[in-house]
Amino acid sequence: MLGTNGNRIIFKRVSECCVDNLVFVLYTDIIIFVMKGARAMKLSTRGRYATRALLDLALHQGEEPTPLKDIAQRQQISVHYLEHLITPLIRGGILLSTRGARGGVWLTKTPEEIRLNEVIQLVEGSLAPVECVNNPDICNRSASCVTRDVWDEMKRAMNGVLESITLQDLVERQRQKGQVGATMYYI
Repeated sequence: MLGTNGNRIIFKRVSECCVDNLVFVLYTDIIIFVMKGARAMKLSTRGRYATRALLDLALHQGEEPTPLKDIAQRQQISVHYLEHLITPLIRGGILLSTRGARGGVWLTKTPEEIRLNEVIQLVEGSLAPVECVNNPDICNRSASCVTRDVWDEMKRAMNGVLESITLQDLVERQRQKGQVGATMYYI
């Protein structure tokens, strides 16, 4: 696993357990779980595409607003879907937009000021894997449930990783890969 600065982070495997179809692997500082025979938990396209759109803006920012059609073309996202993604980012104060022939969007903050946890929170909502982490009142077992504690730790770990990464970090990573103009994503 790589840290945000590119250094390798080594986690010591402490234990592993299986409950129903979930496998929990406890490391010294993080818990990873996957479903048996299935893929790992994923962000939706909303979170992934919004992050790509913001990265595109950061890479191509200039004096003028960037038209959505340009971002959509470079990132291979439909303009219609992109319009839905930018709305919460505008409401959240990350983007501004203007209409008209020379309209488009631009970042309201510098890439150094935009953290991924803020982006994901705006377009995805909470990263809690179960509802009782955000709303313990929905379950009468919340106060005594040890698995809820694990889900809360997992949410905090994911938020911690996303909070440690800025849009500028992604810009630098993209430039290191040398694919600024010809970024191709396949999902």
